[in-house]
Amino acid sequence: MGPRYLFGDFVVSPRHRILLRTEREVPLIPRYLDLLLLLLERRHEAVHRREIMNRVWSDVVVSDGALSQAVRTLRRALGDVSREPSFIRTVSRHGYQFVHAAVALEPDQGPLPSALATAVADTRAAGEAFEAPLALLLSSAPDEERREAAETLHGLGTDEALRLLDRRHGHPAARALLRDTRWDVAGAGAVPLFGAPGGVAATLALVALRLRLAAVQARERWASAAVGGATAGALGGLMGGLLLCATPDGPAKTVLVPLLVVGAGIGGVGAGGVGAGLAAAEALARSMRALALVALGALGGGAVGALSHTLGRWTLEGVFGHDLSAVGGGFEGLVIGAAAGLGYALSTPRRGGGMAAPSGSARLRVVLATAVSCCLACIGLSLSGGRLGGVSLDLMARSFQGSQVGLAPLAHLLGEPELGNRTRTVFAAYEGLLFGAGLVVGLTRRPR
Repeated sequence: MGPRYLFGDFVVSPRHRILLRTEREVPLIPRYLDLLLLLLERRHEAVHRREIMNRVWSDVVVSDGALSQAVRTLRRALGDVSREPSFIRTVSRHGYQFVHAAVALEPDQGPLPSALATAVADTRAAGEAFEAPLALLLSSAPDEERREAAETLHGLGTDEALRLLDRRHGHPAARALLRDTRWDVAGAGAVPLFGAPGGVAATLALVALRLRLAAVQARERWASAAVGGATAGALGGLMGGLLLCATPDGPAKTVLVPLLVVGAGIGGVGAGGVGAGLAAAEALARSMRALALVALGALGGGAVGALSHTLGRWTLEGVFGHDLSAVGGGFEGLVIGAAAGLGYALSTPRRGGGMAAPSGSARLRVVLATAVSCCLACIGLSLSGGRLGGVSLDLMARSFQGSQVGLAPLAHLLGEPELGNRTRTVFAAYEGLLFGAGLVVGLTRRPR
């Protein structure tokens, strides 16, 4: 545990996780206190925004607006101003630095000032403490400022904030913000919607709020998932092609590029659909995150699978006159999407929802868990007659005379004259592992 910091009228105690001003607590949500401690610890240098995001928001992806809001909150708590800062300076195009010169350190041991308990109790009991954040929450201020006001109210007391809020005009939208921010404040109380005054309007406001957040937060997330899936698909196609060419009766190496392109296309489209569903689930769901990940992962995978199947079938039937309705599509995408959502949800539990961003060994565990979940789903689909990428490619190859990408040579290596259950199972496991791993590697990439 670090030392206790003293500067001006303030005391910051890492051990007690508290900011005091003249022996009175200044309410801060945990992440904002973490940011203040980081800036104090590194006060002799400017800390880059990326490093702050990686340290303070290490387990979740947030926008730059979250950092800006945190700095504004700290400045307000310290009585600082951005134009002539006494405590926190903005370093243009870089980050922030704690610039107060007289920072004293002392061991963070023993009790805090004895007046603390009485001061905090008096402050929280006084009704006027709620007035300023209530007024801001009910105003037409920018969303970031209103979210900050909602977090402050949770810190003062959720139940009392709701009691005061229900007396005001326009409280349904404010209640929605209180509901959404309760997950970000340790110790915040419940914010019921059903049965509460204006509950229906508050529910609709919460849905609209979450949809706006989903549109902003999920955009880069699903695109990264698509890139990860395309990379895994290309790698799978290339490795499969090399193995196919190495067999005694395999094709020429000219098939490697087409297989790489097909693999990248299948993987990218599939991961894009599933990734869009998972990103939307993380942005929209807070209290039922796991269920939302499974449901929306299935929906995204099923939708893109059905659309790809339909467009591909129409193209091949219209141009070449081949009926390829037997290749895989929507059902396979739905099952794989649900499996990806399940593996991802189990390996990234988050009580308060949000976009998980594990790093290091934690990220590796998420990749492995999702890959194994997709692998098992693909094996189940294969054994029940489902047609995945490799089997669908083999069916298409057989429908075109002279095609060189039939997978029978690989079946021979596994002791089967044609694609049987053994070969299908091996291919399904291979595809599922690569798809799940590529999807999550992309999905959990932290924005730069």
